[in-house]
Amino acid sequence: MSAIIKPTNGHSGSPPAATGASRPVTVPDFLAARSRGTRLTMLTAYDFSMARLLDSAGVDGILVGDSLGMVVQGQADSLAVTLDEMIYHTRMVMRGCRRALVVVDMPFMSFQISPQQALENAGRLVKEGGAPAVKLEGGVRSAEMIRAITTADIPVMGHVGLTPQSVRRLGGFRVQRDEAKLLEDALAVEKAGAFAVVLECLPNDVAQRITNALKIPTIGIGAGAGCDGQILVTYDMLGLYDELRPRFVKQYAEVGRQIVQAATDYCREVREGQFPAAEHGFR
Repeated sequence: MSAIIKPTNGHSGSPPAATGASRPVTVPDFLAARSRGTRLTMLTAYDFSMARLLDSAGVDGILVGDSLGMVVQGQADSLAVTLDEMIYHTRMVMRGCRRALVVVDMPFMSFQISPQQALENAGRLVKEGGAPAVKLEGGVRSAEMIRAITTADIPVMGHVGLTPQSVRRLGGFRVQRDEAKLLEDALAVEKAGAFAVVLECLPNDVAQRITNALKIPTIGIGAGAGCDGQILVTYDMLGLYDELRPRFVKQYAEVGRQIVQAATDYCREVREGQFPAAEHGFR
């Protein structure tokens, strides 16, 4: 997406962990990035191999997203993803990360019932999955849950705007435009103790004003260039998932087509007797 709005605080290209690329990025690094005017970068990962590649590329944060329900499991939305599945995928991602801050989505119905339920399930993601931080959707309605988790010293990233777990109430993946409600939600997330908040599918100018009103970093996805950082679903960014093509996604590679072509070439060479050749065998 082209930069329509320029941030009011001049952003630099330096990574948050300024003392060296080998040092793990921490929650305090995320908070400090805003004051230094450093843009934060996040992508999603669901397994060891992808996490290792993204981590080596230098991303600041990796989200183990419940979007795995769509891009890994082939479901229409993320609602059926379970807590046990999130723990399983978190373990794999943690094995592949040396530097990036890993944040894990709390899936649908793992936190909505009560603050106690939210705390217990966030604790499972930390204890069983090894998650350094968790993310949960919702603003005012989730503030008590966020407060319960952060009071137990588990870092929380918030998520307001288009919240995918609310897709049935919203009638689809739609841009959210009620600025007063969006600002109220973002401020509630901040007050409850979140260290950052994802802003998804907001008009650019609205996201800019919300960013200016907060003290914690905003991570945009379909919210313009005025946020303190950006996140994309890696499968979208690499052209690995074409069931849904959001307008805000920039495709940086066509890996899906390359995989299809490579597999096609393999099948042809096996059928024609070209593979394996002499150099692929043992004497």
